[in-house]
Amino acid sequence: MTDSPDARPDTLRTVGEIAALSRIIPRLPRGEHTLLGPGDDAAVVAAADGRFVVTTDVMVDGPDFRRAWSTPHDLGWKAAATNLSDIAAMGARPTGLVVALIAPADTEVAELEQLADGFADACAALAPDCGVVGGDLSVGSTLTIAVTAFGDLEGRPPITRSGARPGDAVAVSGGVGLAARGLRMLFDEGVEADGTPDAARAAELRADEPRIVEAQLAPRPPIADGPAAALAGATAMLDLSDGLALDARRIARASGVTIDLDAAAVCIAAGVDAMFLPLVLTGGEDHSLLATFPAALTADGGPGLPGGFRVIGRVVEPGESGPELRVGGRAFDERGGWDSFAADAG
Repeated sequence: MTDSPDARPDTLRTVGEIAALSRIIPRLPRGEHTLLGPGDDAAVVAAADGRFVVTTDVMVDGPDFRRAWSTPHDLGWKAAATNLSDIAAMGARPTGLVVALIAPADTEVAELEQLADGFADACAALAPDCGVVGGDLSVGSTLTIAVTAFGDLEGRPPITRSGARPGDAVAVSGGVGLAARGLRMLFDEGVEADGTPDAARAAELRADEPRIVEAQLAPRPPIADGPAAALAGATAMLDLSDGLALDARRIARASGVTIDLDAAAVCIAAGVDAMFLPLVLTGGEDHSLLATFPAALTADGGPGLPGGFRVIGRVVEPGESGPELRVGGRAFDERGGWDSFAADAG
């Protein structure tokens, strides 16, 4: 990049793929499990367990984020965090990320460097042993970030959604409903009069309410609590990506049980008054961990739950209606949750 103050910034169109990658790749974390990183046709990642956990996720400008609200660093951070949480939800430790990026040709290379820094900082903060081991870069009309994540079970069985048993405690680690509050705030106040996302207003909101807004733009899921839950004997677990009600119902159906959430305990875990309960139940994108644990862990004299897990309900036998979600003993039928295919998501 030239030092001239009048020079135009480098873009993908002006510098090309090789030069852009030469500036992006050095910013990415290697990770201690990486045997061979970027530079060849494929990476080599250690899998000492003999198995590996794998997941993938895509973020697309429009349905999944707004450029006016999210900085490039935010996008890299969130793309990493959302995949790391899926690995953690299986009880595994994240070991590597592969990133495929599609960006408009006029995207400034400096923005992609900031995006790479977001990946690096998220890995350092949430999963220090995890590296970005490879990927792809292409041009297209819509900014798209596709991530594939790998994890190590370290000799343990995976924690699935289907292991919850009547009598288990239902617990959550991480924020609940906070990301939905941040999204609502951005849609209500981070826009122009016609509803167009406004960067300046979003920045003001973030300065005034950083915890709430950043829960949506740059979440901090409790990655270490996934393996900790597995070691403690969790019977079922998933990543709270689509909302507490929707995801709790997924565990109930997969396990053939009913989950009964305690409304007061949910509000305490979320740190909100009862008036926010509907949003806490139906709002998505927290990327926290929802798990079930044997009752003995929470009984008097028991060892207690690992990490930041807090009890918010119980697993009970299904009734005549079959497996379902209840709140305070009453069936909760509202679907709720985040759906990127919904009309208002774009």
